Amino acid sequence: MRVKEIPILLKEAKLTVSIESHPMLIVIDQGKAKSYHLPNFGETVVVCHNGKVKRVKIEEGEEF
Repeated sequence: MRVKEIPILLKEAKLTVSIESHPMLIVIDQGKAKSYHLPNFGETVVVCHNGKVKRVKIEEGEEF
């Protein structure tokens, strides 16, 4: 699974993330946090609208 929701303790405004061995992107918006596994080769685009994250697009490729 590429996307994983991370719980945030809103009262304390704390985010705890376990460090993993693969590269990842963490996006935080509107009290939600999600982590995305990054591909070995490809592009990851964070699309915003009105100052809010709308979606995350991940396009994978492979070295030739």
